[in-house]
Amino acid sequence: MLVTPTKRSVPSKKYWPKFHPKHPELSGCFLMEKNMSKSIAIPTLDQFVYGVCPKPVKTARGLELGTGTVFPEVNFTLPTMNINEETWPQVIAQYTEMADDVIRRAIELEVPQLMIEFETLPDMTIRPEWALEINRLLADKLIEAQEKSGIKTALRFTPNDIREFSRPPIMRSGKYWDSMLETFAKAGEAGADFLSIESTGGKELCDEALMNADLPGVVFALGVLACRDMEFLWKHMVDACKANGVIPAGDSACGFANTAMVLADKKMIPKVFAAVVRVATVPRTLVAVEQGAVGPCKDCAYEGIYIKAITGTPISLEGKSAACAHLSPIGNIASAVCDCWSNESVQNVQLLSGKAPEVSVEQLAYDCRLMNTAAASSPEDALRLRDWLVDSDSALDPQAYVLRPDVVLRISEKIMQEETAYGRTRAAVAAAIDELRKGAESKAYRLEEREESWLDMMEMAIEDDIPETEAEMIAQQAPLVDPAKCDLREYGIE
Repeated sequence: MLVTPTKRSVPSKKYWPKFHPKHPELSGCFLMEKNMSKSIAIPTLDQFVYGVCPKPVKTARGLELGTGTVFPEVNFTLPTMNINEETWPQVIAQYTEMADDVIRRAIELEVPQLMIEFETLPDMTIRPEWALEINRLLADKLIEAQEKSGIKTALRFTPNDIREFSRPPIMRSGKYWDSMLETFAKAGEAGADFLSIESTGGKELCDEALMNADLPGVVFALGVLACRDMEFLWKHMVDACKANGVIPAGDSACGFANTAMVLADKKMIPKVFAAVVRVATVPRTLVAVEQGAVGPCKDCAYEGIYIKAITGTPISLEGKSAACAHLSPIGNIASAVCDCWSNESVQNVQLLSGKAPEVSVEQLAYDCRLMNTAAASSPEDALRLRDWLVDSDSALDPQAYVLRPDVVLRISEKIMQEETAYGRTRAAVAAAIDELRKGAESKAYRLEEREESWLDMMEMAIEDDIPETEAEMIAQQAPLVDPAKCDLREYGIE
């Protein structure tokens, strides 16, 4: 039975998000870091652990990331249903029920902090007033819970990237871009604490390159197109955050690396190829931080472990407790250095124990309780648990191996020796292949016999087919682009 939505009171203005310099807790959130140092923020393994980071973030209502406590970030979505004028009251009722269930169970389990992520559905971003209405509803629920129970709460607002609805995608103008801009601009008024996105610039070429296991094509899509789009997109997002008091959080290469992971799981591409793609996404996600994002990185951004190592910003991650959304070979290792722990997303469907969002918050709460208990025992115990989480996955799949904290630190150092986004992408690929080669030779992870030749082929591609400069890569790849699929002018390439 659907819950009838009730009229919501407007929260006290003291809890509306505000921006620095009036609020010292947000100081530094919007400082640009285009001249990022070549050294990485977390240089040693004993500093690289869940719950803590060099650049913690604190919201206006007091929720803290990266100061020692891991806490749940819960994402939920509608069951299968149409979204239109007639069903809109049912949509509101669904989100009301999901928020109430999640918040109530979090309080019952004595979760100290709780973040909810609202990822819009395409219909909602196309009509920004719909997205903003639900965002306001969720914000009011979280604010009320904090006022009544004392639990620290925050809301991450993640409008989806609808620019790809045009074919070829129109990235910098048009009705879809205008809808996104309106959504960004009104996020603070609608109660968002954080603003994120899973951007898709370059995906129109990357999908085909992934299917063909075409490494130069992947590098062109990620290192040229995606990085250029990230700079354009995140400049607008950070400007919107500055104007309306929202913290710019981070992006995710979900549409690239997680697509590769799914293809590898279906045995359509090699796992070692998917592992290299995962690392190749790091520079494009890093662009958001260079433009002013301060974390937490999106939960489905498994490359976030690299972003934390390089920049010191907090990250959200997902793994075994996100099996409700997708399967993966990295269920434990993903939590080794997380600051928020997420369920990815779950539909509001009935399970034996309760509705799925309520079940998800319980699973996340117990995961976080274990991590926090180990950390409270001693720093050594926190590192011991981290290593158990790492070792339980990293030897079984190359995609897990490239997320080992020691591997991440070595690759991150090599990425940051380059100054351009394209140069970093090429360096990321080369460093990932090198680590996978060494790991295979030492039998540090399981490399299937049928995939051994792929390390050789990818090494040859780096040497022969992936130029050292962006200009050379554009000259090589631009003539191959079908203009019906991708308009390079949308990425500033004539």
